[in-house]
Amino acid sequence: MRNYMIKRFVLIIPTLFIITLVLFIAYRSVPGNVVDLLVQQHGTELEGTPGTLEAREEMIELLGLDEPPHIAYFKWIWGIISGGDFGESLWTGVPMMEEFKRRIPVSFELSIMGMFIGALLQPMMGLYCALRQDTIGDYAIRVWSVLTMAIPGFWIATIILTYPAIWWNWTPPIEYIPFTRDPLGNLAQFALPSVIMGIFGGGGGVRMIRAYFLEVMRQDYIRTAYSKGLSELVVVFRHGFRNVMIPFISSIGAFLPSLISSSVIVEQIFSLPGMGRYLLQAATQRDYNVICGATLVFSLYTLVVIVVTDLAYAVVDPRIRYR
Repeated sequence: MRNYMIKRFVLIIPTLFIITLVLFIAYRSVPGNVVDLLVQQHGTELEGTPGTLEAREEMIELLGLDEPPHIAYFKWIWGIISGGDFGESLWTGVPMMEEFKRRIPVSFELSIMGMFIGALLQPMMGLYCALRQDTIGDYAIRVWSVLTMAIPGFWIATIILTYPAIWWNWTPPIEYIPFTRDPLGNLAQFALPSVIMGIFGGGGGVRMIRAYFLEVMRQDYIRTAYSKGLSELVVVFRHGFRNVMIPFISSIGAFLPSLISSSVIVEQIFSLPGMGRYLLQAATQRDYNVICGATLVFSLYTLVVIVVTDLAYAVVDPRIRYR
């Protein structure tokens, strides 16, 4: 088990290397770059005039974009390895580590609250559907789960922001409220986006848990437990739910990375200064350094979640052994 765990965590390093290398080269190969946007915003002369061309060349050299992509990539990756230096934003010149320290806690809090809501709703709804199969409640939850998979969470977030503002003149706080300054205000600000992320990302998990639990409840040992006179609560949670833990862990393991893609839009809609909003702004501004740095953080988070999910299988099921 220990050797397997070490091997899996070591394999994260080459995986991150390949992901960031492909992304770094791909973004620098597409037409147009951050220099065009900077010259367009700060330049005073028309495009194509000698003054503008000279300013563009100076800016390319100043930002270090005159180097070949592979050389720039290895310099960037070496700065991270040698001193944890992710570089600076090409657009603002602010070191990315300063932005990460400020923004990662915001995204982490949003993800934890969304995960808690999703992890609470998925097993409860899945178990209810399995125990009350083909009832009105079962059909209603199954329809709801399909809708949550079909309707994008950011569309729901936009609707929730638009109609209350029209009908009741209510909008969520635009300015970020730090937890250290106002804990209750911070939790209230994060409640709505975390509920949206938690609900509109767990429909697939509900259906999977329902299907697995239906299979478990038809086993012989479940019928034997009922024949002994045990209550439904004891049979379900002591004998049945343990055997649904592996698909439940799988659904949570798939749900956590999906929160990242949701946070990119949700943070922008609710004006939360997290990593998702930071990445979205960098993508629109062609800020290569920020894109690669934020992607590295997100990729590391996703890979760690995958490894921890695999290791959790052996914890909940003693029959699983890794070598």
